[in-house]
Amino acid sequence: MRISVVDVGSNTVRLAVADAEDGVPLPVHTAKWRLRLSDQVKPGCPVPDEAVDRLVDAVAEASRTATRWGAAGPLAFATAVVRNAPNRQEVLRTVRARTGVELCTLPGEVEAELTFLGARRWMGWRSGPLALMDIGGGSLEVAFGRGRVPDFVASLPLGAGRLTHEFFDGQDPPLPEQVRALRRKVRHQLRDAAARIRWEGPHTAVATSRTFQQLGRLCGAPPGRHGPFVERRLQREDLRDAAVRLAVLPAADRALLPGISAPRAAQSLAGAVVGHTAMKLTGIRSLTLCPWAIREGVLLRHIEDGPSWWAEIIRLNEAIPPDPVPLRIATATS
Repeated sequence: MRISVVDVGSNTVRLAVADAEDGVPLPVHTAKWRLRLSDQVKPGCPVPDEAVDRLVDAVAEASRTATRWGAAGPLAFATAVVRNAPNRQEVLRTVRARTGVELCTLPGEVEAELTFLGARRWMGWRSGPLALMDIGGGSLEVAFGRGRVPDFVASLPLGAGRLTHEFFDGQDPPLPEQVRALRRKVRHQLRDAAARIRWEGPHTAVATSRTFQQLGRLCGAPPGRHGPFVERRLQREDLRDAAVRLAVLPAADRALLPGISAPRAAQSLAGAVVGHTAMKLTGIRSLTLCPWAIREGVLLRHIEDGPSWWAEIIRLNEAIPPDPVPLRIATATS
């Protein structure tokens, strides 16, 4: 069986095609289309028509690519940048009408659960009680669990793109007081979730997302060309130093640093502040950078639970609230 997933993020649309053999999604083909939605959609504002048109084109091309590689219609979802937009339902209906792809959005807590599943499968059971952090463009997902699904998840409005717009818009590099204000907000928003992680005392802590991957490379982790099986770690002290370094550079100069891509250079500082603050508040000194995340989680759920679970996601999509829930305990079901 060959399956595919389309992930509409704040910067790119990503396609993953995989063979489902023995319960493992074996990669066949990946592709991405750059949209930069986070540059066009400010927090609380609708997705503009021109951005919707580009989104439609990218999803349509992703669907055609999946078909060429022998996969059925993709499991397609959009993350916080679309989920939190006032015209979310209009965007989803437009994509479905013009592409035939059932694009939906997932609650932030479901994103965290699926990302946790991907990380758990990659790290294995020997990793023990597992803490997870994922910094997206619009939200930060945090999870903790001992089994297949997390015992606890939180989805917080602390995405790197969102915070860059909120605190640094028009100021490059930002003023020191702007960076301090950002850090205060992150501490306030993370207080409850961090206390839970500290109390649980995870055996292993992992990070996913492009933001963490690029920060890890900046802090000395091996480059992606070395393959997914090379161990990559991110130390809290190194991330603190990286945040200080990024804070004094304009985005154009950050893009010249190892690991920091030009499209993500502007939001790299906010990502570093969120990551370091989260590690400090939770007491985590070292993170393992995990190559499996939400897309692999979606594929795994489809393999393990069958297509009915995604049909339920589609059915419930109309009821998803437009704003992220600050904190919610996950139920150990499914």
